[in-house]
Amino acid sequence: QVQLVESGGGLVQPGGSLRLSCAASMNFFSLYNMVWYRQAPGKQRELVASITSADSTNYADSVKGRFTISRDNAKSTVYLQMNSVKPEDTAVYYCKSSLWGEDYWGNGTLVTVSS
Repeated sequence: QVQLVESGGGLVQPGGSLRLSCAASMNFFSLYNMVWYRQAPGKQRELVASITSADSTNYADSVKGRFTISRDNAKSTVYLQMNSVKPEDTAVYYCKSSLWGEDYWGNGTLVTVSS
């Protein structure tokens, strides 16, 4: 059974940095496309960043140049490095795995950007 566990969320000041992790328990992790989403209070869930099995990355315009997605296949983990965070980055961040039409979600980790 696939399980995704996010960690690394918390309170950070504007302009600060945070690194989120998503540890996956599945075979052949390297084959999966991995995606970070976020959902702010009262808003729809939105895609933040994605990374394919070939390490091709994609970012939402709102985080380009500030966030970096990466993966460590040996550790079955995907990361989201968040730099120069803004109050509007406050949200629950979720990771999702996708392979052959099957998607799995983690339970999310809360990021709060506030002074």
